[in-house]
Amino acid sequence: MDSREFKEERDGKVAQIEALIQSCLPEEKGYAKTVIGAMNYSVLSGGKRLRPMLMEETYRLFGGTGKVVEPFMVALEMIHTYSLVHDDLPAMDNDEYRRGRKTTHVVYGECMAILAGDALLNYAFEIASRAFQIEPGNENVGKAFSILAGKAGIYGMVGGQVADIEAEDMGDQVTKEQLLYIHANKTAALIQSAMMIGATLAGATEQQIADVERIAYNVGIAFQIQDDILDITSSLEVLGKRVGSDEKNHKTTYVTIEGVEKSKQDVRKLSEEAIALLDSFTARNEFLDALLRALITREK
Repeated sequence: MDSREFKEERDGKVAQIEALIQSCLPEEKGYAKTVIGAMNYSVLSGGKRLRPMLMEETYRLFGGTGKVVEPFMVALEMIHTYSLVHDDLPAMDNDEYRRGRKTTHVVYGECMAILAGDALLNYAFEIASRAFQIEPGNENVGKAFSILAGKAGIYGMVGGQVADIEAEDMGDQVTKEQLLYIHANKTAALIQSAMMIGATLAGATEQQIADVERIAYNVGIAFQIQDDILDITSSLEVLGKRVGSDEKNHKTTYVTIEGVEKSKQDVRKLSEEAIALLDSFTARNEFLDALLRALITREK
């Protein structure tokens, strides 16, 4: 698949995911319309839609053909979005831009941004529960629901966020091991959730799901290291948010410890290992392979 074909297919898939997300958004009316507006503003602020895309492509890789994956695709993107809304708050990273637009707390105020994040998390599970009606009696739906909850919680994304916040007070005492724990949970956990849910819903074996979890770990770590690199080397116009926020907040990052060039090498190594494991499956998904490769050189 050449770069032009990949971009066209990716753009088409993003458009489909956007339409799916919009079809699930609550109507902005009633006494809760302000927080609903903040929810919708946050979710519709663009983005790569990487996680739902990875979920669907992994589902297809293992032979999935139905619509049971769709509620989980939307739910995971809502969970990811709520984490960004809270991450941008003054009490956390205090960022004013996200994906080229003012962040939710800047537009709606801190209180409404906190509530919008809370609402998105709860609404995500409300949406995910629709999968039980799509394929009643399918025990894999329950397994997928458990993966979604676990990877988003204290042993996943939230746990990583906690470690990240506490590391801010440690200055240059933060170790590489701590950073990898943070990246594994704050970032990789939701990518693992995406790919593991896709595999689970498609009926993959336990070993295949374990392999997918490892692939997603490598991709997640590489993705976050690349994010750290871009925070130093990119710009507002390219990245869609203020660069240098890590330095502004005195955060130790993978780049701080290893340097830009070594970090770039590690992104490439992790990504290549993930692709090699993906290639070990009998089934093939050319687009999924190209998508993982594209993460190595992304500029946004």
